Amino acid sequence: MSDSFKLAVLDLVGQIPQGKVMTYGDIAGLCGHPYAARQVGGIAHFGPSDLPWHRVVNRNGDCASGYYGGKEGHKQVLEQEGFTVENYHIVDFEERRWRPSQ
Repeated sequence: MSDSFKLAVLDLVGQIPQGKVMTYGDIAGLCGHPYAARQVGGIAHFGPSDLPWHRVVNRNGDCASGYYGGKEGHKQVLEQEGFTVENYHIVDFEERRWRPSQ
């Protein structure tokens, strides 16, 4: 992926509001590459730690196994922000999903 894609991903992740989440695919699509969800995951894995990566989840609203600390670490950070997570799934995922075009 290009540097412009990476920069777009970093910018978008930085805009995710507290209490909201996006999927890797949501981010990829809004950054112009709808089939690049895995690349977004790679950017997340090596991206700046000051961005709210914990607000990025998989397409089903589940915690990411690649998150620092695995799914359990991801769950703990989401719960600290006020999310209800059961079996590593955000209970009210669709209500919490942020779609900036709305």
